[in-house]
Amino acid sequence: MRAKRTSLVHLIYFSRLNLSSDPQLRANQLGDITRQAQKKNEFSVITSFLIIEQNFAAQVIEGERMSIHETFNRIAEDQRHRDVQICEWREITKREFVHSFKTGMRNAATETLFNKANLLAPLQRGTPKAATIHALAVSLQSDAMSKQGIDHLFI
Repeated sequence: MRAKRTSLVHLIYFSRLNLSSDPQLRANQLGDITRQAQKKNEFSVITSFLIIEQNFAAQVIEGERMSIHETFNRIAEDQRHRDVQICEWREITKREFVHSFKTGMRNAATETLFNKANLLAPLQRGTPKAATIHALAVSLQSDAMSKQGIDHLFI
């Protein structure tokens, strides 16, 4: 028996970031990305998790097929990204992420998760695996939620 086709999909991509090397300006640029993406994702009923690793971005976005297609096209045309590559595009039965836009970056609190994922070298080579990006995003979301006292999700 064939699985029922769904219009709910997730897309995983990575890119090089075209942001300032000045820490304050870079923080402002990342803030702009966050505000714009959150607003657009909420309007399009998209959930996502963006990973920032040095000058690379990797993101899982989930939603209706057409919304994901439009969102990805917008990302690919955004001058703050370059060398945008899709790792995975597939149908899903349910969402795994709860926020319209959430970001995870390497810092003292997330260092262990980033080290375990070992994503930087594959990003630098242009060969990250979708499963690695996805697992890191899920781990970062889980870690952030457990710090808020949330031990499981009802999605």
